[in-house]
Amino acid sequence: MYITTKQAAEKWGISERRVRVLCAEGKIQGAMQVGRGWNIPADAVKPFDGRVKNTAAILAQIEAKKAELSALRPLSKGELIRLNDEFSVEYTYNSNAIEGNTLTLRETSLVLQGVTVDKKPLNDHLEAIGHKEAFEFVCALVEENKPLTESLIKQIHSFVLSDKPQDRGIYRRIPVRILGAKHEPPQPFSIAPMMEKLLLDYNADTTNIITKLAKFHIEFEAIHPFIDGNGRTGRLIINLELMKAGYPPIDIKYTDRHRYYDAFDSYHGQGDLMPMQTLFAEYMLERLDTYLRVLK
Repeated sequence: MYITTKQAAEKWGISERRVRVLCAEGKIQGAMQVGRGWNIPADAVKPFDGRVKNTAAILAQIEAKKAELSALRPLSKGELIRLNDEFSVEYTYNSNAIEGNTLTLRETSLVLQGVTVDKKPLNDHLEAIGHKEAFEFVCALVEENKPLTESLIKQIHSFVLSDKPQDRGIYRRIPVRILGAKHEPPQPFSIAPMMEKLLLDYNADTTNIITKLAKFHIEFEAIHPFIDGNGRTGRLIINLELMKAGYPPIDIKYTDRHRYYDAFDSYHGQGDLMPMQTLFAEYMLERLDTYLRVLK
């Protein structure tokens, strides 16, 4: 069933012109152009308005939607499976693609079903399988509500780096550089004390979960504790902490990678946390809308 741009505008409380712009930009999932008009799925979710820059307003929307979700809990096992299965494939694809994995979304889905994709590196297959297993491990940790520790981070990393057994769950022992980044990771001897301080600061942080995770993520990646797999591990940690706090997991898209990289540079160059915080907030609103639509 489809609705018109006028009906969508009335439903979402925005102008019809704005709806047409969102359709043209590909931000309304399932919208199809018919002549000069658009057909929009009746259950389409209103896209987050990226023009809104008031952080307090964005966070207030998140808390209101989280309260709606909490009212629908506890979720059944079947509901959790439905919500997580499709997400897990896309999340694995996007997180690995950001780091250079060449599997497409479709190929990632096939690999996770046990199919070998011809002419694609074995390493890419192993990364997909390892990431899915890491996410399943994170979901199990959520049920146990375990606090975030160095040991736990190393266990998550061990799943991520299943293709490199000699480096799994071990802090790097050599200096590294991140090409194109404005920040240079610390020397190996500084990693352990910096990780200890990072976790102490995180646990003492009383700001909202989006803000504190945006800061934690940037600083974790700045330490770059492992020789490989830091990005995937860092994004899994984000979701571990979000889900423990009662929020759905988020999936930073490969298509948003430049904005994601720029958010790191904004923090290291100008001390500006807002770009990363806003990116996280937008994805959280999107995920909350998806959960609420499916569950209702």
